Amino acid sequence: MNEYTRRHSARAILAWSISLFVTSCTQSSPPTVPEKICGTAVAPALTETLVDSDGEWDEYNRVDRGEAISAPCVLLSDNERVLEFRFWWTEDKPDLMYLARSGSVAGINDPQRINAAEDSVIGIDGALSTTSCKTKKGEYFTLTLQIPQIQLTDNSHRKDIETFMRAYFPATVKTLQCE
Repeated sequence: MNEYTRRHSARAILAWSISLFVTSCTQSSPPTVPEKICGTAVAPALTETLVDSDGEWDEYNRVDRGEAISAPCVLLSDNERVLEFRFWWTEDKPDLMYLARSGSVAGINDPQRINAAEDSVIGIDGALSTTSCKTKKGEYFTLTLQIPQIQLTDNSHRKDIETFMRAYFPATVKTLQCE
């Protein structure tokens, strides 16, 4: 191999390497599911079973744990609501089955009780859980989860919702200032 061929080959390899490097740097991986949702750490794998999106994530959170103010928190992906939470503090223990069926802001479809927390209800498209949590605003804390993108005839996510709530609810309660 003469000197010209060797230099030409070295330049070609260098140009190919640079183009490969630039291409790999400009290709971005899809955004990952947040590790913290509405102030609670949760394994992204649990959230991924509920949310089918590789878009940009954003959160709208009005919850004030310190003041125990009831409020919503919404996880968005590409500006679409994918998980809707409601944090509630109340004086009396709520009737979760009534709330789940009432069509109120807590309504979920086909609610069924499960043995979790003091009371929990899982539906096709969401869940509600409550436990005693004495604060200056009440005696009980209730968390609702609604998943708007789940079709009302799709019963296949019930177990994923239950698994998520069994992890997320107690982790959320630990972040509260219960007495």
